[in-house]
Amino acid sequence: MNTDTHLSKKIAIGCDHAGFELKNTVADSLKEKGFTIIDKGTYSKESVDYPDFAHQVADSVSDGEANWGILICGSANGVAITANKHQKIRAAICWKSEIASLARQHNNANIICLPARFISVNEALEMVELFYATEFEGGRHAKRVDKIMCS
Repeated sequence: MNTDTHLSKKIAIGCDHAGFELKNTVADSLKEKGFTIIDKGTYSKESVDYPDFAHQVADSVSDGEANWGILICGSANGVAITANKHQKIRAAICWKSEIASLARQHNNANIICLPARFISVNEALEMVELFYATEFEGGRHAKRVDKIMCS
């Protein structure tokens, strides 16, 4: 896999308290690979409200500050629901590598949502790597993706 074209990309990352440790591990791994990380918080294990951070990551991706995003909470449901309220966002809950690949290939997802309480660190790192390395297939999928955004 050639990640050279991805090294200049900026990634917004955010989480709630349940995803704090995994967020830091994922961010550190991506930094080691040359990515620029825009950390939107949270910055501790203290209980917080996940929408506060999901909105920040979604705004960052929507506005072009980041090329794509990562959101992490206990189940990934809350952050995905929140992020998908934003018009330009296609946030995908991923719990297996194949789903992370398909989220990019078929749905052109631009935020990966990880369930910290249900996956290992190694699974998270593998899914994130597949997510950023997988290209959107376009074709028949582009027509479907074009129908997602509400006016």
